Amino acid sequence: MSEEANRIVSANFDPNEQTLDMTLRPKNLAEFIGQNEIKDNLAIFLEAAKRRGEPIEHVLLYGPPGLGKTTLAHIIASEVGANMKVTTGPAIEKSGDLAAILTNLEPGDVLFIDEIHRLNRTIEEILYSAMEDFVLDIVIGKGPSAKTLRLDLPHFTLIGATTKISKLSSPLRDRFGNTYHLEFYHDEDINKIIERSAKILNVEFVEPCSMEIAKRSRRTPRVANRLLKRVRDFAEVKNNGKINQDIINQTLKMLNIDEYGLDQIDRRILTTIIEKFNGGPVGLNTISAATSEEMDAIEDVYEPFLLQLGFINRTSRGRMVTEDAYRHLGIKKASGLF
Repeated sequence: MSEEANRIVSANFDPNEQTLDMTLRPKNLAEFIGQNEIKDNLAIFLEAAKRRGEPIEHVLLYGPPGLGKTTLAHIIASEVGANMKVTTGPAIEKSGDLAAILTNLEPGDVLFIDEIHRLNRTIEEILYSAMEDFVLDIVIGKGPSAKTLRLDLPHFTLIGATTKISKLSSPLRDRFGNTYHLEFYHDEDINKIIERSAKILNVEFVEPCSMEIAKRSRRTPRVANRLLKRVRDFAEVKNNGKINQDIINQTLKMLNIDEYGLDQIDRRILTTIIEKFNGGPVGLNTISAATSEEMDAIEDVYEPFLLQLGFINRTSRGRMVTEDAYRHLGIKKASGLF
């Protein structure tokens, strides 16, 4: 069974942290840190829609988890003063579920569908006419006696969020007027996010050391806020709530998070490829069997960050560990490699 659900450095949403997420979530574009190109485009796009007095075009947000897709969706709705209805792809199981949501929308409302790539094809096809023509076609009955009922819908805005844009069908992707790709953040932006969160949480840094948390946050705001919370808890018990460099180092050492933000699972994947397969190349299914981690988890959760760091290379023959990873792990590579 995968250990992803228990990882401190997991970028996936944890329902237990919903209150923390809501507390720290920026309320407008001015408060949102990072993703500057997207913010600049959104600011123009939203201002133009407000001046015309029209609902904004449909928006698709995609990128790895924890980068702010849901936050941006809330900000878009807030900036134009629209009510926002929230659902997820897996929650819409039948066409009737979607019909109930769409017919309850008011003019100008924003409908946010998280994990939109998990909609089934039947639901997608109903969305086509709803997004394009603002009508809902419902089939009543079966066989030769079946009839199609067309209902007019108010002009609404659909915001879709996905971590896997390749799993969206082309007809659905094409109906979004604006598509934005959220990238991993720079450490400097993550540091600004930590400083902002620290003020909201009344966390006291007694020396300028927040960058140490930023460097280990895997370039992901959700991870940064989670680590800040853990450091705050440790400081509360060990140092009267005051955070310094030593407290940060002790906390992250206790959590087994190294200076690059790697945890035990990341290091196990790398060392397994090195020790059992001479550094690669090795296939994904073989890595999965050797580490007892699911293939999807390795490919979608662990590997992207290792690729970002340059610790793994994808080749036509499989995955290979790089020289940088050897140096980071303190393992001497066997002669003849690379």
